[in-house]
This record gives sequence, structure tokens and C-alpha cells, in this order.
Amino acid sequence: MTRGGQGLARVAVVVRAGAAPLWWLGVVAAGAGAFVPGLTGLRIGVLGGAALFLVAAALVALTRRGRYRALARAAARAGRHDVLQDRAVTTRNWRRAHRWWLLLAFLAALGSALAAPAAAGLLLAGCGAGLWLKAAWIGRLERADEVLLWVRVDWLRKGAGRPAGRAVKAFRTTGIAAGDAAPGGARRRLVKAA
Repeated sequence: MTRGGQGLARVAVVVRAGAAPLWWLGVVAAGAGAFVPGLTGLRIGVLGGAALFLVAAALVALTRRGRYRALARAAARAGRHDVLQDRAVTTRNWRRAHRWWLLLAFLAALGSALAAPAAAGLLLAGCGAGLWLKAAWIGRLERADEVLLWVRVDWLRKGAGRPAGRAVKAFRTTGIAAGDAAPGGARRRLVKAA
């Protein structure tokens, strides 16, 4: 970075990056598991999986909210020479760094269908849903304060892509129109002029 600037990634985009892979891998694993009789039987596997889905979604969505709030309250304005990372780059970096964990989780969910059909797949999907909910909650924080929250890219590498992990010392903020992602990390919709 030139003149002391830092590379910054959107907090909500980092949180949201794992949501789609976990959701779809979970749905595929649960669907494949539904065709395996399993030890518990399909009905018990699906009911247990539904409970796991709800618990996982709630836990992932609600954990570390205090830490996110504290970092957001203490956030400093981004500097003129800070470089804002594109949404696609942030998402790709997170998924590339976690690809083997995602693959292992998917294979474990498929293998566990022999014991409880569809249960582990629904657990994975619940984790993905929880990440979407957490990103949406961060988006509400951003809209309330009319800022976007950013985290230094070098701190993400140390913390394995956790934007509120121990390696992260502070967030930075920009105006609501900065970058190419809307509050909450979704792709910004372009409004066409009439």
C-alpha cells in the first residue's frame, strides 16, 4: 500500500462469504442423505436435522455480537490512502482459504447419513443461514450509523478470515456509498437512469 495505507475488506462481506457454500453443501448433503436408510431412519434423521438447523442458525447468528458492536463503536475513519477491497476479491479469498474445511465438512455430512440421514447436512445449511442472518444484522448496524464497516486485510490472514477474531484490533469506517457492496455485504444494485 502506498503512503502508509492499508488494504481493507468489508466486515459484512467476510461474514457472508461462507454462507452460500455452507448452505448449498448442506442442502446437497441433506438431499443425498435422504436416500440412505441410516441407523435412525429417515424421519428421525430429518427431525433431528431440523432441530440442528435451527440451533446452528441461531448460534452462528448471535455469537460475538457484543464484540462486533464494540469494534463498530470504536471504529476510526478510513484514511485517504487506504485501499478498499472489492466484494468479489474478499469472497474469493475467504472461500479459497477455507476450501479444504468446506470439503471436509461436506464429506463428513455425507458420511454421517449412514447414522442419521440428512441431519448433518441440515446442520451445515443452518450454519450458512446463520451467517446470512449475521451479515444482515451487521447491515442494520451500518444503516443505523450510516457507515460501512471495514477490517484490515492483514488481520484477516492471521485470524483465518474471522472479522471479529482475536487478531482484529479495530474496524475502520467509510461513508455508506463506498465500495461495491451494500450494507450487509450483498451486491450493490445499480439503478439505471431513465
